[in-house]
Amino acid sequence: MPIASAPPHTASRLRAPRLALILLLALAGPLLAAPFTPASDAEVVERLPARPGLAERRARAELQRDPSRLPLALSVAREAIDRARREGDPREYGAAQAALSPWWAQREAPAPVRLLRATILQARHEFAPALLDLHALVGDASVPLALRAQAGLTQVAVLQVQGRLAEAARACRALQAPELAAAGAGLARAAEVCAVEIDSLRGDLDPRQADLRLDALARQAPDDRWLALVRAELAVRLGDDTEAERLLAQAAGQGGDPYAQAARADWLLDRGRAAEALAAVSVGPVEADALQLRRAIALHRLGDARAAAVLSGMTARLDAARRRGEPHLREEARLALDVGRDPARAWTLAQENWAGQREPADAVLLWRSALRAGQTAQAVRLLQAWTRDPARVDVRLRAAPTDAAADGVRRPGERT
Repeated sequence: MPIASAPPHTASRLRAPRLALILLLALAGPLLAAPFTPASDAEVVERLPARPGLAERRARAELQRDPSRLPLALSVAREAIDRARREGDPREYGAAQAALSPWWAQREAPAPVRLLRATILQARHEFAPALLDLHALVGDASVPLALRAQAGLTQVAVLQVQGRLAEAARACRALQAPELAAAGAGLARAAEVCAVEIDSLRGDLDPRQADLRLDALARQAPDDRWLALVRAELAVRLGDDTEAERLLAQAAGQGGDPYAQAARADWLLDRGRAAEALAAVSVGPVEADALQLRRAIALHRLGDARAAAVLSGMTARLDAARRRGEPHLREEARLALDVGRDPARAWTLAQENWAGQREPADAVLLWRSALRAGQTAQAVRLLQAWTRDPARVDVRLRAAPTDAAADGVRRPGERT
């Protein structure tokens, strides 16, 4: 779930045993045979991430001269984290950690440092140490209320990514405790939204009832893009294409973050609208890994000559992530399935991804890979351990027709 003000679970996923470079070079086949040559000098091949502004660069330089200044370190770290979210650039999380380096290894670091440390660890999918900090903050009455509230929201995000839905539901209820009421209506609304979403994922709340409750909450905050995205994801799970398209456009509109843009692109790709998906990921922070993945898939489906260059760049990114010890299994599995046409490898990667993170997108990836690899029985067992009735929770997890094409199996709402 894209928790309000918490880092999107984007761009970014996890661990696998093989080098991504070797994997994707093998998958690319003829795509890499002919290099892409721009048609003119004016054609954009790649956009580099925007540099930090002058004030931010000065603050970083000042902190280098005196790293012990906690308020300045917190400011620099927050700016770097915000940049990582906006631009989808994981290097900014490294900059945030560097700013906090005097306190990074302290078990009892100042509370604001622990929150930012947990945020950085979450972004890297180091969930266990992130939860240690978050549990400590949530349970410490001496921590300022706003900070405890943010820690609670981030805790929910981590638990939900891991598929620990019962614990996430309890964490949501804790955010509705009377002592947190002073944190304001925004927290109360976020807590109710997360409770509704998680109950619907667990099967404790009918998805259509969840939709009605979220719609009522949206009337209180009609311009809330995070809430629009949560509602869009529910509409996708319900198979309500009209509502999903409207809400995804709202969430991913001007200034939308990479998570929302990627979600919209996925919806368009699933409906055979690759040209629109390509346009959707060609604005804003286009160099975010999540957007480059969708760009590679869209170009491949369109038979565009630029696909080779984009795939090569994505391969290099995945290889670099693996060298950092942060493999992105979801991205590797998607490329194997949607570009490499290697369902066996996609199935292996999807299972490894599922061991670490279990959001609806991961469930769909697992199911699609299983359908194409002929491993549906094992996928059903894995999915039923996550939620009691996967097909009721998400229409994309319903049994597919048996006449699978070589490129994959058509599901409701998917065209290949």
